[in-house]
Amino acid sequence: MNKRIHVAEDGQSRCAWCEAPGFEAYRHYHDTEWGFPVSDETRLFEKLCLEGFQSGLSWRTILAKREAFRAGFAGFDPARVAAFDESDVQRLLGDAGIVRHRGKIEAAIHNARLVPALREEFGSLAVFFWGFEETAAPEVPVRGESETSRRLSKTLRGRGFKFVGPTTCYAFMQAMGLINDHAPGCGWRAKADAARQAFTPPR
Repeated sequence: MNKRIHVAEDGQSRCAWCEAPGFEAYRHYHDTEWGFPVSDETRLFEKLCLEGFQSGLSWRTILAKREAFRAGFAGFDPARVAAFDESDVQRLLGDAGIVRHRGKIEAAIHNARLVPALREEFGSLAVFFWGFEETAAPEVPVRGESETSRRLSKTLRGRGFKFVGPTTCYAFMQAMGLINDHAPGCGWRAKADAARQAFTPPR
């Protein structure tokens, strides 16, 4: 039996991780977002931040709070987040709708302030991140990282970014379509492949 696959009541085979009882948003996220290529800069920055907030938690927790995060972080517009000050940190620490972790909140603001340098060097965030695309899913260790995610993590940390370890970067790559990590047998693996083939990576 393939433990990475779950056949749901609708007869569709999906990655087992998305079949959380009582949480339909997980399946919808899997079917419509996860693994499909993204070049929108706001979404890329949002996901980098949210993966940082997920550190030590589950993505289910973050997904359930995503709309509150978007409201609290000005839609994850990097320029607006970069302008946050201590009053915004205090506001976010008092927001029960998000993960109230000072270090992660401050890291998101700090990282937003580093975005202009990446844009200046690479032209856009999308160009930077798509430079780490993997054309085929590698064998992934239990800890959930790859050689490319380690390289992305090292590159980001070298530029001062925080909460961007190799596991966080691998989850970011999976979600944003930089790699198709839908499990073999998942009905959405071919769909993600088709979307990637039709997608022109920003250069």
